[in-house]
Parts: sequence; structure tokens; C-alpha cells
Amino acid sequence: GYDSDDVMAEGEVGKVGVAIDSLKDMEILFDGIDLGKVSTSMTINAPASVLLAMYIAVAEKQGVPSTELMGTIQNDILKEYAARGTYIFPPKPSMRLITNIFEYCSQYVPKWNTISISGYHIREAGSTAAQEIAFTIADGIAYVEAALKAGLDVDSFAGRLSFFWNAHNNVLEEVAKFRASRRLWATIMKERFGAKKPKSMMLRVHTQTAGSMLTAQQVDNNIVRVALQTAAAVMGGTQSLHTNSRDEALALPTEASVQVALRTQQIVAYESGLADVVDPLGGSYYVEAMTNAIYDEAMAYIKKIDEMGGAVVAIEKGYIQKEIQESAYKWQMEVESGLRTIVGVNKFQVEEEAPKDLLRVDASVGVNQSKKTQAVRANRDQAAVDAALAALKVGAADENVNLMPLILEAVKTYATLGEICNVLREVFGEYEAHSTL
Repeated sequence: GYDSDDVMAEGEVGKVGVAIDSLKDMEILFDGIDLGKVSTSMTINAPASVLLAMYIAVAEKQGVPSTELMGTIQNDILKEYAARGTYIFPPKPSMRLITNIFEYCSQYVPKWNTISISGYHIREAGSTAAQEIAFTIADGIAYVEAALKAGLDVDSFAGRLSFFWNAHNNVLEEVAKFRASRRLWATIMKERFGAKKPKSMMLRVHTQTAGSMLTAQQVDNNIVRVALQTAAAVMGGTQSLHTNSRDEALALPTEASVQVALRTQQIVAYESGLADVVDPLGGSYYVEAMTNAIYDEAMAYIKKIDEMGGAVVAIEKGYIQKEIQESAYKWQMEVESGLRTIVGVNKFQVEEEAPKDLLRVDASVGVNQSKKTQAVRANRDQAAVDAALAALKVGAADENVNLMPLILEAVKTYATLGEICNVLREVFGEYEAHSTL
């Protein structure tokens, strides 16, 4: 939620994704790309409403109606409080923004996936497989309940919910995790929320291979790890996939590393035969038994979270954070004691030279982006910006107002991401994490 010329963004520009400060940046990013013909995924959370509004505005300038837009915003704020940390506002107004997006898109952007409920970062923070799906599906329950409370019908939005799983190293456990997660979600949507449409009960999932499982030592070994993780995700039934690069543990990937990651996915897709059949390991005694065990463990976690008052309360109490931290600590102790073998780290080590040819983002990227953003501010209709931001502030103070149209209007005046988020900060405040120890 900061602009590139904000002191809080210094040194970060270009290192955590594409810098998007205003509609101008989004116009440049999609210049020559017909938004009516592509599907775009944006890993954005706290400011998701602003980035989605910019995307809609670019499409409008291209002559593409919002009803034809396809894509996904991550938009999963609860896992930010639990595991990742890129939050802005407290839980209640954050949940309001999410349900505002659900409502707006159900009417105006019906082909858009309005949330990607994410276990990936929960697993990266150190959770077990069962905790990954339990805590993520508990977050999903909270989002559905918030939408129902806002007056939406479950079958009007549930079909656009999607999930985001991690693919770890233990291939068979990961396959079982994917299988258990589908059963969990279908059961909950049908029995708890009374969903009628099959699509509302369907767990649609994107997967990314496990960055935290890649090592800085003997980096070429990471190619094998990513291949195994890819195979696990495909056999588990993922609908889309991101494969990490071999140098993930060291830096942003080089083009050569990215190509190897892409070829890994293509070899599994076109040469391995793993994608030719649905649920290839279904019927295996071991996989079926592990699927049941993960399902039962995850359901027990969900029931405990329900008893606490739901995922938001469990996060506010620090329960989910503490469970993840304890699992992460246990894993690390097993590595350090040698009980768990990590090839090249605590066993099978070799003497290595310092890594070469790593990608480095030059500081000039941030300087140039800041200048571009300042130029946008200097050349826009400031009165229109001020009026749009004032209207947004008034709307934010009224819980009954859907903020998406107001954010869209502000974006069209070239109000910046930081300016819009700062207006919302004034009304909503900022979230401050508390210790779970």
C-alpha cells in the first residue's frame, strides 16, 4: 500500500514484483495486450481492491467490458495476519473490502476469481500439510460467512472462490493433502453452507512449488526438488501450477533459471503421462489411508477453530500463528539434530565456490519509478483527484457503502495506490501484530 517514492518503499522497488503506483503504470504494463483475450493473476492482498480497479480501468480504455475480464486476485488477508505479514488494515475493515469485491464482481466482473485462499504462505512459514489445508479452509469459511452476512447468496459467489496450495517434497503426502482438501471443501460447502451448484462445492486450486524447501547449497539439486514437487501437484489434481527456479534460495531468478523451471513443468505435462489421468494414485492403500488421516487431522483443527469463534478470532488470539511457529520449530530442530536429512545442508555436503551470475536489481529502478510517479502527480487534474479521495473517505466511514465504485473512480483520476490506501488508513487505522509467545 505504499507508493514507490514513499520512504517505506526505499530499496524494495522492483524486488517484490512489478511496481504499480498509478493507473499509468498499469497502462504501460498491459500496453499491446488485449485484456479481453488473456487471464491475469495478481498476487495482491491488502490493496487488492485498488489493483483490481486499475485493471478494470485499463480494460475500459481498451474497450473491453468488465464482464469479459478473466483473472484472479489473491485478496486473502487472513493468511497475512497468520503467516505472511503484508497487511494494512485491521481484520474487520479488511473483511469488508473483500466482501465488497465479492459483491461488485458478482454483478460487474462475473468471470473474475475474486479470491485465492492461500495455504502456500502458511506452509512456507512452517506448517504441516494438515495445518496448511486446515487453516486455509478455516479462512475460507470466514470469507463465506462474511459474504453471507453481507447478504450474498452462496451460489452467487462460491463458484469464483479459488485456493492456492504449496507443493512440498514428500510426494505421496502432498498427493494425499490435495485429495483431502477437495473432500473437506466439498463437505463444508454442501453441509454447512447449503450450496446447491456443483461448482460452488468444487475446490479449484493453483499450486506453487515450495520455495522454503530449496537450498542455497548445491543449487542444481533444486531442479530435482522442483520436479518432484511438480509431479506431486499434478498427481494431486492441481488446475494450474507455478514452478520455482533453482536459485530461489539466493536471489530473484535469472532468465536461464526461469527457463529450466518452465521446461520442468512442460516435461511433466507433455512427456511424463502424469497429466493424462485424473487422480492417478486413487486406490493406492497408502495414499487412501494418508488422505483419510490428513482429512481427519484437518477437520479436527477446523472444529477447534469453530469452537474459538472462527478464523478471525483464532488469529486475533494468536492460536493459528502459534501452531505454525511450533511446527516450524520442530522441523528446524529435526534438521539441526540430523533426524531429518536435507541433502547438501546437513548431509552429503561438498565444498563450493560462492554463487555467480545471480540477478541483482539495480537501485536506479526505484529512483526512476519514483520520478515517473511524481510526474504523474504533476500532470493530472488535482481537483478531480481530491474530489475522488474525499468521496472515498466519506464512503469508507459508512459500513453500508460498497467501496469498489469509489476506488474505481479514484483510480481513473490517477490517484496513486498510496494515496488511496492512506485515505483508508485514516478511516480504518492500521493493524498491529501482537506477540504469540
